[in-house]
Amino acid sequence: MDLKAKLNIIIGDLFGGINSAIITLPQALAFGVATGFGASAGLWGAIILCFIAGIFGPKIPIVSGTTGPVAIVIAAMMTAIGFDIKAAVTIMLMAGLFQVIASLTNIANIVKYVPYPVISGFMNGVGVIIIILQLNPLMGHKSLSSTFDTIINIHNSFSSSNIDALLIGGLTLLLVFGIPKKINKIIPSQILALVICTFLSIKMGLNLDRISEVSVAFPKLVMPYFDVNHIIDYIPYALTLAVVFSAESLLTGLVSDSIMKTKSNPKNILSAIGIGNMFCSLTASLGGSAATMRTVAALNAGSTTKITTLINPLILIVLLYKCSGFVAQIPLAVLAAILIKIGYDILDMKFIKVLKYAPKDDLYILFLVFFLTVFYNLIFAVGAGITLAALLYAKRVADRTKTIHKKVYDADIMNMERILERDYKHKIRVVHIEGQFFFGSATQLISHFDDVLGTEYLIINYDGDDLLDISAVFALEDIIVRLKSQHIHVILVSNKDVVQQLDSLSILNQIGQDNIFYDENSAITYAKNKLKYS
Repeated sequence: MDLKAKLNIIIGDLFGGINSAIITLPQALAFGVATGFGASAGLWGAIILCFIAGIFGPKIPIVSGTTGPVAIVIAAMMTAIGFDIKAAVTIMLMAGLFQVIASLTNIANIVKYVPYPVISGFMNGVGVIIIILQLNPLMGHKSLSSTFDTIINIHNSFSSSNIDALLIGGLTLLLVFGIPKKINKIIPSQILALVICTFLSIKMGLNLDRISEVSVAFPKLVMPYFDVNHIIDYIPYALTLAVVFSAESLLTGLVSDSIMKTKSNPKNILSAIGIGNMFCSLTASLGGSAATMRTVAALNAGSTTKITTLINPLILIVLLYKCSGFVAQIPLAVLAAILIKIGYDILDMKFIKVLKYAPKDDLYILFLVFFLTVFYNLIFAVGAGITLAALLYAKRVADRTKTIHKKVYDADIMNMERILERDYKHKIRVVHIEGQFFFGSATQLISHFDDVLGTEYLIINYDGDDLLDISAVFALEDIIVRLKSQHIHVILVSNKDVVQQLDSLSILNQIGQDNIFYDENSAITYAKNKLKYS
């Protein structure tokens, strides 16, 4: 690697660290306040976790800190334990330890088999919870502990709202939602809104609840409970927290690998985040997970190595020491508005836009997980969603076994494909998606399309009789996007029902109507002609 290439890597990591730190600052402060730990704990947690997880984690940049799902679980936990910081330290320490233990097993691979509707229902539920719980702080009141209580009391809260809080909170919402994307790419809307609205609230002398105090000193060591009774009592909380810490971290790893075309070790990610959370717990700082939004921001800024995860906390420390006085003046209504935007961003708009076309089974799973997440329990919701998905899939297989009789695939066609690839030097390839194409196989399938170098025309032949579930649809879309990014011409062969389904979900737009066929011979002839005259 020459000097210029090394310099480009360093510059990319520097901008990635700065960009992700700017996004982290308002979120860490807001989550710290929302969970009951305090703004300082939120900020120091982001610093410590990102730094420790960066040292022990994979080579790719994975920025860590408290996220929406983590904040919701910790806020509920804090209410349940009566805001006992020593108890919270014990639970987070145990959660981090459970993550490290899990990294020594194959549990990390399970996340690949979670159905998409379960993930979507969970994320939509978390987004809605964040939005609902911040309505009271937006109106100048203290946040209530549950979504149900907030909804029941919303009329009373609104009728007695603080006009100053509503004004500054409303302005913050206008800014975070209204700032154009061109500006947002340069300076994130959340940090702009935070600075502008805090400055205005100070200059106008508004009567508002504010952060009030931010500690610049490194957090002191807090010892956990060591007695057996406390540890046994806190195991359920710790397991719940460990699951949320781990699930989002592993999903962030998948997203990062997808963008960078890499294959990081999920066990390494799990152990690194676990060690980081153990360090956070002993300083009474807010634990967390790998943060998808911040990681993607770093990657989009040009980051390519883990140096970003060391630059990010250094930038946050500089901002903390230089701007602590200003941070103490930030109104809680401003943080509430920023959290509402974060909640909105968590919503899975991709799935929401195609709800009316989604298979009924996927909708049953989505709504079950969504309502259980919002009004009952996050972990129970995910478990119930996975169970329902498995039962519905078993029913589909059983129904299909009774009615469908499929011919054995023609050996002559297989031989023709081998001759085709040989004669055309693999410029034309045929790939078959055989068997059940559903959430359990979708993620696995994507990896098979990572290495098709030299291919110009790839014919994907899905000859299954079943319609695709939403996980498979989005996996197929991901495959198409990856192949197109490698300048590979994609041709699809399938039956009319599947083609109609993909058309209703706007997936065929990625391929083009001219590249859709109902038999393989026609697709091969088309590819030969295109190659001949290209």
